[in-house]
Amino acid sequence: MAFDPTRVSTVTFDSYSTLVDVDAAEKALAEHVSDPEPVSKLWRARSLEYTFVGNHIDDYRPFYEVNRAALQYALNASDVSVSESDRDGILSVYHELDVFDDVRDSIERLQSAGYGCYVVSNGNPEMLDSMVEHADIGSLLDGVISADEVETFKPDVELYRHAAARTGTPIDEIAHATAAWFDVMGAQHAGMQGVWVDRKSSPWEPFGPEPDVTVPNLTELVDQLGV
Repeated sequence: MAFDPTRVSTVTFDSYSTLVDVDAAEKALAEHVSDPEPVSKLWRARSLEYTFVGNHIDDYRPFYEVNRAALQYALNASDVSVSESDRDGILSVYHELDVFDDVRDSIERLQSAGYGCYVVSNGNPEMLDSMVEHADIGSLLDGVISADEVETFKPDVELYRHAAARTGTPIDEIAHATAAWFDVMGAQHAGMQGVWVDRKSSPWEPFGPEPDVTVPNLTELVDQLGV
């Protein structure tokens, strides 16, 4: 399905890797691990896998707890031993992630043009509050919606439907922008238009539908909307 900008009245954004850069987690690991890249990748992958499995076995835990367990697994699997305080120090980087350069200007343009702008994230409220504050985007957003509100993670349809209700927008008038492939597909399955923010020029998944539109950054999305 081709992207239809005329249908869009609200834009929702994923948080991690879409608005803020999670690569800082690798830098935090570098103080404790000689080769932090594979540990960081395993940490991120396991964290997402835990959310997927949690959805299916009805075991919801706030994302910060999921992320802590995933980090511990990645350290164990890599035969790295750190103290509990050092582990929590690595984990705390999620409270201070750098915002991508295109984010503030893009959301400002959308807001000025009358679009509703919301974050829809797996992050629990405390994580998202610190993310928004550190990125200095609170004044640009109409709201922040957490998986914690429905105790269900992406890509379950319930979270996207909840987001539509929270924004007061018909679900087919929402464009959901995200760097995560599964989040694109989840949004589309729920009835939103899925915008893939492909910041790293990655190949699209050979599984499931194509995104409604692929953009390298949020500036391009705003241009696609004609703002």
